[in-house]
Amino acid sequence: MAEPAITGRPTTTRRAFMTACGAAGLAAALAACGSDSDSGSEASKSSGAGDSGQSGGGDGMELAKTSDIPEGGGKVFKDHEVVVVQPKAGEFKAFSSVCPHMGKPLGDVSGGTINCPFHGSKFNVADGSVKHGPATKALTPAEIKVQGDTISMA
Repeated sequence: MAEPAITGRPTTTRRAFMTACGAAGLAAALAACGSDSDSGSEASKSSGAGDSGQSGGGDGMELAKTSDIPEGGGKVFKDHEVVVVQPKAGEFKAFSSVCPHMGKPLGDVSGGTINCPFHGSKFNVADGSVKHGPATKALTPAEIKVQGDTISMA
């Protein structure tokens, strides 16, 4: 009988290949789950309304002037992952600008709703509640500070 030719390359068994793929998939899943573990801590605080005078633990970064936020509307600040709205004259609220449905960024504020361009969810500007799905959870309130005519992160 003839012996098989040896090519100098080690062969990988199906079992070794599947084990390596499984380990790589597990590592990727663990990395994805653990990468943003504390991102919700700031966003879970309740929103400030009006001239609260709070001195929060946030970065204090100025977002906008009160005149930049239309009554009944708002503005999405993608760099800060926050949307600031003015449901009634002089009342300012903020919510996370990440849609709770699939974690995508919200698009705009119009017609009294905060809108997600990806799957069509709409949220009420007054309280962040779901006005139209597929989202089933309200937007997470974010904390802002209004001093005079300046709106900033608390």
